[in-house]
Amino acid sequence: MRWLGQVVITLLVASFLIFAAMYLAPGDPATVLAGGAENASEETLAAIRAEYHLDQPFLVQYVLWLGGVVRGDLGRSFVYGQDVGFLIATRLETTVWLALYAAVLTIAIGVLLGSLSAVRRGPLDSVVSAATAMLAGIPPFVAAVGLIAAFGVGLAWFPVTGAGEGVLGKLHHLTLPAVSLAVVSLATITRVTRQSMVDILVQDHVRVARTRGIPERLVIGRHVLRNAVGPIATMAGMITASLLAGTVVVESVFGLSGVGSLLVNAINTKDFPVTQAVLLCMVLAYVVTTGLTELVQHLADPRLRRVRRAGVPRQAGAAA
Repeated sequence: MRWLGQVVITLLVASFLIFAAMYLAPGDPATVLAGGAENASEETLAAIRAEYHLDQPFLVQYVLWLGGVVRGDLGRSFVYGQDVGFLIATRLETTVWLALYAAVLTIAIGVLLGSLSAVRRGPLDSVVSAATAMLAGIPPFVAAVGLIAAFGVGLAWFPVTGAGEGVLGKLHHLTLPAVSLAVVSLATITRVTRQSMVDILVQDHVRVARTRGIPERLVIGRHVLRNAVGPIATMAGMITASLLAGTVVVESVFGLSGVGSLLVNAINTKDFPVTQAVLLCMVLAYVVTTGLTELVQHLADPRLRRVRRAGVPRQAGAAA
């Protein structure tokens, strides 16, 4: 219940800030709806403002909009003339596929590289650290252009536009966009995995397991990686949530018809209802993803479950 209350408060604050930003943005929505200032008389603009409540005070407009959101009515697009919820729903699949694909690549490769760096020190650790640090400095749109040039145009291994059909088709079409998203976050998950495992490798229970003759792979899997899963799961959840917002740029580069490209088009055309709805959905997705991450962390770490059952605050349990 406490988490649900935090979600509601976060969404209320976010909705107010988003609506205020649109309200203060330059340009008149009534002019957009009329097709331009040169095509509309004052009487037409006044009628449009009255129909869409644009002539009401800011707080009245916000309450009316928020009431519609609570009822599931996100409004109608100024540009497309369609229900905003329908526009988002038709594009959501592509964005979810892209974000999850990028998250799987980031987490799988990052955990593997971080584990190798922690277990095998020396040149390998240095190479992995340098490579991931270099990748972290490459913006997604730069990575996208480079991947298109190398693997889309040069080698022609992957298509550079469209989302594909079916599971295999989507995986094929979304590989380059997913890699473009993944390169930035790869260094973060690699470093977190490495540091978490290094901290556990020096603990007594690991040394005892080795002295008992337990194979090294079992020591790493059962005693090291399993106990390091808490910080890794937390960072993986935060990365997954951030990738949902990162699709905005990548979808535009690859011409994908997703929520991110919808947001870009809405901003460029001053389609305020679509912009507000997409931004609010992104905040909701981030909050829900981080909440699920916290739940997974509690399920994966038995120490957190014991602390919770005992009623001890998390900070105190972590200090202990």
